[in-house]
Amino acid sequence: MTDTRSTRLACVQLDIDGGNVEANLTRALEAVDEAAANGADLIALPELFDVGYFAFESYQRAAVSLASDRLDRFAERARRHGVAVLAGTVIEDLGASAADGIDVPTESGLANAAVLFDSSGTRRLVYRKHHLFGYGSAESERLEPGERVDVAEIGPFTVGVTTCYDLRFPELYRQLLDAGADLVLVPSAWPYPRVEHWKTLPRSRAIENLSYVAAINGSGTFESGDQLVGRTTVYDPWGTPVAACDDAPETVMADLDPDRVAAVREEFPALGDRRIE
Repeated sequence: MTDTRSTRLACVQLDIDGGNVEANLTRALEAVDEAAANGADLIALPELFDVGYFAFESYQRAAVSLASDRLDRFAERARRHGVAVLAGTVIEDLGASAADGIDVPTESGLANAAVLFDSSGTRRLVYRKHHLFGYGSAESERLEPGERVDVAEIGPFTVGVTTCYDLRFPELYRQLLDAGADLVLVPSAWPYPRVEHWKTLPRSRAIENLSYVAAINGSGTFESGDQLVGRTTVYDPWGTPVAACDDAPETVMADLDPDRVAAVREEFPALGDRRIE
């Protein structure tokens, strides 16, 4: 991928089969290949695309080091196609990652980790979900929260990553803004019935920070009865949806212009009026 003044983003709304890691991986890799063939520069997968968010009993079995073969397959696809790939999120075995020389918040336990590879297949960013969901979900009981908020230069964009429930905490997005982010990718596993929240929160984060926000959700129903709302959407710096889909599996494509961010921020310089840092 060259540093041109536009980026074609592909958000893969994957149909996720809870607990069926190999089948989900095959589906995800095929979707990456297809998106690359359709001209994508940056491809993003949803939260826990390999094991499925609601397959809590499968978390331990599915956990891997971020230097594992599972993630290497996406690094290889990035190199092969010359595209950047956000490998959604996976369940990270923090002890295994530490043994492989990866910086971790704690040397034991599990985390919900997103990995961003650039077009050479180099790991450029790791984001571990900061805010772990409770309210009857087992995530907060089984996983360790992340601590770092990093960004990476991908083509003409400074890219940040957050995950699903993080959308409810706008201060995190201010940290990304202050780090220079003008595109935030949000891999998610957002379920029914909270459709209006899903439509409102990422749009609000785009409006507040005058940046692109891409909310990448999954598709499908789990044995628990939980169903993902889909509705993957890319918002521009005004909060206008520029590409979206319903709750069926689909890859959403959007052409993003980094000059649009600068133009909106110049036209409506609200960020210069901040009084709380």
